[in-house]
Amino acid sequence: MKGLILVGGLGTQLRPLTLSKPKPLIEFGNQPQLLHHMKMLKHAGVTEVVLAINYRAEIMADFLEKHQDFGVKITLSQETEPLGTAGPLALAQDLLDDGEPFFVLNCDIACEFNMRSLLDFHNAHGKVGTIMVTRMDEPAKYGKSVVVPHETGLVDRFVEHGRTFAGNLINAGVYIFSPTIFQSLSMRSMSMEKEVLPRLAEEEQLYSLRLDGYWMNIKKPPDFLMGTSLYLAYLQHHRPEELATALGEAADGNVVMAESATIGKGCRIGPDVVIGPGCVIEDGVRLARCTLLEGCRVCAHAVVIDSILGWRSTVGCWTRVEGVSVLGEDVHLNDELCINGALILPHKSMDASVFEPQIIM
Repeated sequence: MKGLILVGGLGTQLRPLTLSKPKPLIEFGNQPQLLHHMKMLKHAGVTEVVLAINYRAEIMADFLEKHQDFGVKITLSQETEPLGTAGPLALAQDLLDDGEPFFVLNCDIACEFNMRSLLDFHNAHGKVGTIMVTRMDEPAKYGKSVVVPHETGLVDRFVEHGRTFAGNLINAGVYIFSPTIFQSLSMRSMSMEKEVLPRLAEEEQLYSLRLDGYWMNIKKPPDFLMGTSLYLAYLQHHRPEELATALGEAADGNVVMAESATIGKGCRIGPDVVIGPGCVIEDGVRLARCTLLEGCRVCAHAVVIDSILGWRSTVGCWTRVEGVSVLGEDVHLNDELCINGALILPHKSMDASVFEPQIIM
């Protein structure tokens, strides 16, 4: 069985991190987001994964070279021009069409569920497509329409957000299609959400299945942090052995920490913290609801809350970082600063506080 992962986006909403790495390779829970999806597909019985790429293809190719022993065949399908969210399927038809259903995933979602159940449901109803849906309190935040299905799961229609409440089920960005889907696709920029799926619903060829695990679109920093919180809560209930267990009294909730990271004395770590490989946390540091990517140093008595620190960045002594700040790669903050809601581009040193949200070039 085969699966396609859409990894071609520019990731502009997750800058400055995506100025250094393509979005699918940014570590989520201490491993590249792409690996999370590849593991789900492998667990569902997929033997070949096709990556639909566009942006910084050479970096993706290098990633594949390092993961050739993953246990599934990995193939690249490269766009020469943007093809939207449906065009990449048409481009990869020769790689995907072996007469059997295949999975399609958007790479900018964090989720966990049983994909085997999606395959079984799809095979049972026998239509062209099946989409995963999830319930959200604010569906307008994640797209322009909600999914309106029958009790059987057959999708009746997609309804634009407006004054009339039509439901709170949204497209989760996970699909399975039978090969007949290629009859609805063209080698051009096409929208899966606006063109292909509504047409399948009109033809009564699209079913939906409610997602049974956590879900979050992580294309923006606040949602990346929220997705991390949901992911760590999932680990607590299902794979608690993956959470940090050596923090002792320093722990204050769910934490994932690489073995090579070090923690000083008198720290308070958590909740919802991810500490990457080689990070150094000095004495008296407070971390909460944050992600530290590989090689970061947080100096004595600093505070990092609701923020993301890019690779090899440094937070000075007694400095406070908060308000969904994002430090790009190799950013260095001097001692005794306050950084609130700043997006700081890579390779920059800061010697002044930032009290209002802004982009620091």
